Amino acid sequence: MTSLSRRTRLVSLAAVFALSLGAGAPGLANALTPADMAFRQAVAERSAEDRAVAEFYRERDYAPLWTTGADAGRRAALFRALDRAGDHGLPVGKYHADELKAAFASVGSERQRGKLEVAVTKAFLAYAHDVHTGFVIPARVDPGLVRDVPVRDPLATLRAFAASDPAAFLRGLPPQVPQYEQLRRARLDLQAAIAAGGWGATVSAKDLRPGDSGEAVIALRDRLVRMGHLQRSVALEYDGALQQAVQRFQIGHGLTPDGIAGAGTIAEVNVGAEARLRSVLVAMERMRWMNGTTLGKRHIWVNLPDFTAKIVDDGKVTFETVTVVGMDQHDRRSPEFSDQMEFMVINPTWNVPRSITVKEYLPMLQKNPNAAGHLKIVDRRGRVVNRAETDFTQFTARNFPFSMSQPPSDSNALGLVKFMFPNQWNIYLHDTPSKSLFQKEVRAFSHGCIRLGDPFDFAYALLARQTDDPKGLFEAHLRTRNENTIMLDEPVPVHLVYFTAWPSARGEIEYRRDVYGRDGRIFDAMQAAGVVLDEVRG
Repeated sequence: MTSLSRRTRLVSLAAVFALSLGAGAPGLANALTPADMAFRQAVAERSAEDRAVAEFYRERDYAPLWTTGADAGRRAALFRALDRAGDHGLPVGKYHADELKAAFASVGSERQRGKLEVAVTKAFLAYAHDVHTGFVIPARVDPGLVRDVPVRDPLATLRAFAASDPAAFLRGLPPQVPQYEQLRRARLDLQAAIAAGGWGATVSAKDLRPGDSGEAVIALRDRLVRMGHLQRSVALEYDGALQQAVQRFQIGHGLTPDGIAGAGTIAEVNVGAEARLRSVLVAMERMRWMNGTTLGKRHIWVNLPDFTAKIVDDGKVTFETVTVVGMDQHDRRSPEFSDQMEFMVINPTWNVPRSITVKEYLPMLQKNPNAAGHLKIVDRRGRVVNRAETDFTQFTARNFPFSMSQPPSDSNALGLVKFMFPNQWNIYLHDTPSKSLFQKEVRAFSHGCIRLGDPFDFAYALLARQTDDPKGLFEAHLRTRNENTIMLDEPVPVHLVYFTAWPSARGEIEYRRDVYGRDGRIFDAMQAAGVVLDEVRG
């Protein structure tokens, strides 16, 4: 900003301020003392670049919110919240609490008090925003984070706070769901474990089984004891108690619960408390992104790294099935967002997405025009293309003029049913003929859509709300062998989420692999914003 524009801005500020003094109160300017004028001028200047703050103080005729003796309770409530900002995994230094406290002790003029008034308001707004809806902007971190974050208007926040009990208002800012509090407590437990030296030596073995003994078994035993999966023991062998502890660990980490510490299990056992703490902090930030999103009394919860889809009714899981999600490639990872499921399509046609058509099938057709013979090729007028008379080598991904589809059949790529919540990413849930993939532990194989292990039962559970015979209704449509649609009487909210740390029904934190590396990128952004982790000591 040039010196001329700066002077112009100050002149306009002074004019606005003078008008505010005289508006609606004859003689008000004469009633103000020089000290009052100095306070008001400082507030007007310091708030001028922030629309919400400036409007808030104009509305209240520049009455202070923080800096008089009468504001002591409100001020104390805010500083208590800022002192505990670290409990939420927030960037504590961003709010300058210590500097603001020191400033209160050294105010020497009304102008300084006005500057401090606005500084505290801005710190409050920063904290309120961050603890309510998060401080990392999802879309800047990963292109798959397409969730709409319901950010609260700062002016509305200030108005509501000024009219509320300050302590109660501040307590109500974080997500008011039990999972958030469970994650917050887990953060404290993990910090205590880190301060105590972590979970001990890592397990230096590729495979351990019942009956084995040696240093690796002792390391496995000791880590499971410290994690809380096994009671303290001096057993030197891989006995029954250790096998059961391994199974408990496997269940809590999305692993095959066979009681054998194979390579995958040992890799997860060796993950340190610091890494688990990062997962918990990222999960808390993700929950803040959804704070204000209505889950729905009935909703569908698809946790991508857990490879499950669940129907939740009044907070309880009433149906669950395994899933296959998008593979870990930049254009195939399943995105994260919320929407409304509106209908299901039985005996669906697979209209091959343009990206798959030109990236996968066009090269095949250029080598052999009869490739992918199960797919129909049509031109823009809907006419079937004669493969034998078409030179596919003349086309590129940019100018390929045809579309491809697969008619309804048992071998259709979408299986026999798809569940639709229309969205710009063309993501939906569906059946699949490739059932063997559901037997794998890590199930990231699709082009982005979510494949269901039990799609028929999923359909019955959805339809049970609108018919006494959901199975009969579904099968009647299925028997037609033709594509047809069943509308849901009440759309069901769908939430595609990505939690690598999440409380179980018993309140215990379970962990999953960061299959897309998204948590790592989010935590990097959190650290860049000022979040600091304790390190293992000793």
